[in-house]
Amino acid sequence: MTRTTPGSSGPTATTRKHPGRPPDPERASRILGAALEVLADTGYDKLTIDEVAARAQAGKATVYRHWGSKAELVVDAVNAAKGTVAVVPDTGSLRGDLEAVAQSAETGGHDSELSAVLAALVTAASRDPELAEVFRSQVAEPRKAAMREILERARRRGEIPPGRDIDLLLDIVPAMMCARPLTEGRSPDPGFGRRVLLEVLLPLATAPAGQRSG
Repeated sequence: MTRTTPGSSGPTATTRKHPGRPPDPERASRILGAALEVLADTGYDKLTIDEVAARAQAGKATVYRHWGSKAELVVDAVNAAKGTVAVVPDTGSLRGDLEAVAQSAETGGHDSELSAVLAALVTAASRDPELAEVFRSQVAEPRKAAMREILERARRRGEIPPGRDIDLLLDIVPAMMCARPLTEGRSPDPGFGRRVLLEVLLPLATAPAGQRSG
């Protein structure tokens, strides 16, 4: 799967390669967009390839020819909307890097509806091993690796004290982004991700050893 810069999107950036002729960009865009719409309307468990194909005005065989399962299709649809990760920002400071991540998220269309969809997928993945594996390898792990690089680089610059638990810090953003839809039944408001990065993750990462931010 080809990766693009943070916040970039488009079906060609996320479509897996299966035997046969690849879908043209316009058709792939319709299919992935339809998959995201059906996912938002019905949830993952009730989503069917038939419904996605009908909404995209595409043949069911066309969908299966390029996505081997609904797990692959749904994860590609999320990545097409959310943007995949390849280039990690390096502004020279942790704050600058996190601001760049937040900016790419905001310009990449990470709206509240998509956050709710992601939270629903996390719940569905707990019941579906195939979805869990595809989601972990194609969505969670690339983003976690990018954030790890940002935090490790900040530690080498001396912004993060030695001994700070990087693994624990990496859990903060995805946990908080999923918390509201799961525990409160409401999606994160616009700018929520930026606040988590700059008002929660940043001070916790950079607080002097032995002290807690706030």
